[in-house]
Amino acid sequence: MQFLHTMLRVGDLERSIEFYTNVIGMKLLRRSENPEYKYSLAFLGFEANPHQAELELTYNHGVTEYDMGNAYGHIAIGVPDAYAACEAVKKAGGNVTREAGPVKGGTTVIAFVQDPDGYKIELIERKDMASAGTGLR
Repeated sequence: MQFLHTMLRVGDLERSIEFYTNVIGMKLLRRSENPEYKYSLAFLGFEANPHQAELELTYNHGVTEYDMGNAYGHIAIGVPDAYAACEAVKKAGGNVTREAGPVKGGTTVIAFVQDPDGYKIELIERKDMASAGTGLR
């Protein structure tokens, strides 16, 4: 088995693509339109499958917002420096909802950002990624 993607429903596909490419630093990998069934898809990632899982953004035509409910948690992205990643997110106009710092009861440095639809993204500092840059623009 292989983890392929996570799907999020979004209220404005272009706004979400802009956020994930310009603030988080992902690449738009592919798009598809299905006018007959009134939905559009965009797949984003740092690399395409099979190297890494992707993020599927689904826009259901005419639906501009969703009730998140209380079951959704967050998407996690590894970064070499969570403090620098937060600064990059803020510089790009993103919303940091929890500044970088150690997780409660531990030493792992984490931060949280929020996308335009309200989805939480956890940034987890991974020192083994130090040569990779922040991954964020």
